[in-house]
Amino acid sequence: MKLIEYVERINLLHKLIDERRTGCPEKLAKRLKISKGRLYQFIEELRLLGVPICYSRNLETYYYEVEFEIAANLSFRPLNTAESRKINAGFRIHELNINFLPTLIFVE
Repeated sequence: MKLIEYVERINLLHKLIDERRTGCPEKLAKRLKISKGRLYQFIEELRLLGVPICYSRNLETYYYEVEFEIAANLSFRPLNTAESRKINAGFRIHELNINFLPTLIFVE
């Protein structure tokens, strides 16, 4: 699942940056299993969100300009009845005991 991979990638990137052991961009991209171009886009996205990421050519590593923490996680749980109604605008198909979902076909 792409979302889970993305969250895992953010957490690994944070760990490596925090420990100052990312290596050069080529090595980091390989470790994250993305292209070098995608790595640069990924880092730029984080910078736009206010993450103070810098790169040291001497040390060949990315680092945080100031102490910084990233905590990306996902959680999954069943919804209770009230949450289910709120999300589905009160319609709960599971109460209708329908064994199929109707398909809508739009004809012009």
